[in-house]
Amino acid sequence: MTRTVIESKTKTVVIGFDEPFCVIGERINPTGRKALARELEAGDFSTVEKDALEQVACGAMILDVNAGVVYNSNPNPNLTEPPLMTSMIRLIQALVDVPLCIDSSVPAALEAGLAAAEGRPLLNSVTGEEDRLELILPLVKKYNVPVVAISNDDTGISMDPDVRFAVAKKIVQRAADFGIPAHDIVVDPLVMPVGALGDAGRQVFTLVHRLRTELGVNTTCGASNISFGLPQRHGINSAFLPMAIAAGMTSAIMNPVRPVEMEAIRAANFLMNHDANGSEWIKFSRVLDAVAEGMPFPEASKAQASSSGRAGGRTGGRRARG
Repeated sequence: MTRTVIESKTKTVVIGFDEPFCVIGERINPTGRKALARELEAGDFSTVEKDALEQVACGAMILDVNAGVVYNSNPNPNLTEPPLMTSMIRLIQALVDVPLCIDSSVPAALEAGLAAAEGRPLLNSVTGEEDRLELILPLVKKYNVPVVAISNDDTGISMDPDVRFAVAKKIVQRAADFGIPAHDIVVDPLVMPVGALGDAGRQVFTLVHRLRTELGVNTTCGASNISFGLPQRHGINSAFLPMAIAAGMTSAIMNPVRPVEMEAIRAANFLMNHDANGSEWIKFSRVLDAVAEGMPFPEASKAQASSSGRAGGRTGGRRARG
């Protein structure tokens, strides 16, 4: 079974076919969050701290960290993003013990994040574009880290799922040329909005199955893309996630501070026999009971974690690898 190992200083997370679905928290990202972008440019990390703690309390196993702020004072991200990425990673590592996913389109920011990160982070991302392959794959090899591979290339994002599969295959093969094994490639097959493409869900389910059976790689996605532009998005997301899990998807970059999506994932883990005796489902049911009584989801999650000795701070030991 393919197993992708991501580590912090004290904790190991495994993304794998025989593992519980891996939730990668997406909230530490200023894209589309103007208030957060303004805070970061001003050196205010209060929202980052809040988002890190809440996401881990709610069940994020890895935190995605994106420092993509376009500074008003200096619009050159090659100069501003690397030091900001370093500061954010050091701050987050001091707050929580989960591994990190270093997310940037700026190679210098990716390397700055790799230098600052403790353990073995996940790198986000490489594409099938030739210049991107030549810039990012050497970093992946140098730091011996796993990488998210996004299925677009120099021609853009294809609407043809066979083309997106071919791009993923190309990235896996090029990575092998650098000595990077397939188990360190986590493919994002690109989820299209179902509101614009009615076959989007079926496309990604078929793609995930092919990626798993033909390439033997783990998979991820931006889960909320499926519902983009639609009303009542969380209902669509919560239906999509278990279906993707059943098709073989092993992780998603998503917002864990949404109880309906997390409920769907916990239930899917149980149904896929990735939750022995339903112990995690039973713990989560107590969180839902507290939410029904009026407690906010992050607070209810934190209270349950504390009561079961699984607090989100630096209290856990490294999980043994199988």
